[in-house]
Amino acid sequence: MIATWHDRYTSQVIALWNEEAVKDGYKEMTEESFHNIFLRNTYFDRENTFVWLQGGFVQGFACGCTGNDLPLGDVAGYITCIILRETYRTDARFKMLLDVMELRFEQLGKKQAEVLFFNPMQLPWYIPETARHEHNNAPGFPVGSKIHQFLTSVGYIDRATQCAMYLLLSEFKVPLNIVSKEEKAALLGYRVELFHQERHSGLNEMLDGLANPLWKKEINRSVKEGAPVVIAVCNDVAVGFAGPVIQGKNGRGYFAGIGVLPEHEGHGLGSSLFFRLCEAFQSSGTEYMSLYTGSNNPAIRIYEKAGFTTVKTFAIMRRELVQ
Repeated sequence: MIATWHDRYTSQVIALWNEEAVKDGYKEMTEESFHNIFLRNTYFDRENTFVWLQGGFVQGFACGCTGNDLPLGDVAGYITCIILRETYRTDARFKMLLDVMELRFEQLGKKQAEVLFFNPMQLPWYIPETARHEHNNAPGFPVGSKIHQFLTSVGYIDRATQCAMYLLLSEFKVPLNIVSKEEKAALLGYRVELFHQERHSGLNEMLDGLANPLWKKEINRSVKEGAPVVIAVCNDVAVGFAGPVIQGKNGRGYFAGIGVLPEHEGHGLGSSLFFRLCEAFQSSGTEYMSLYTGSNNPAIRIYEKAGFTTVKTFAIMRRELVQ
């Protein structure tokens, strides 16, 4: 039978996760990480979190979330996970767990179900063939996984493929063609370097021009806390950024993004920012970097030139609930 969430299921769900979800590369859960990812999450909904009970034990777990303030949140619910113990795994059981989740979405007025990187319940996973290097969240379901195959079979559409890319920073070098481009840009007053509050101006104006409130919040907070940020400047006025340069506890290089003001594009600043960001992480002793990019995003070529390789692919999926 299917039951909605009760805290008494926690230990059994963690055990199930560590038996089944890890087969798709997800990181093991502890009681602390399970509480942080699910139960303490602002968007946790007991009425949209389910267990499959059979023989008095948890044999399946499914969780979805909603929030009007999330991207597409006014019309969409997010599927976080659906897992079943291998000995109980059938398409019929997958569908029953999916059905109750979609019903909850519809009760909350949502018109579509999404598997999307904006999901606030972030599931860490291990990068294959590494010393347990990890990425902090999965942007969709692993391509070819059981849940991906099932959702495809019931009408979910693959809207995009996200490539997870990885670089061991001990192998990184700034290519000579990047240095050459920087020398040409320097003749026009452009430089890429670490931000210094006393020397550089226009940071807030540049962030306003990029029109990404998350970037502005993250970069301003990082500058205030003293975290390095790589910037592009034209005559000491900020026109682009990459960063911040923050090393996670797991040795991974975290950064919020890269942007260049449109009126300053065409000088190779985006590429230079990215390569100098990698260099800054390397200099800080960061062990590795990982990132996502769409399979059709031209930026993938920049990442590949830096030495990044695609190590895993994730499917972004959708189904309309109201026809």
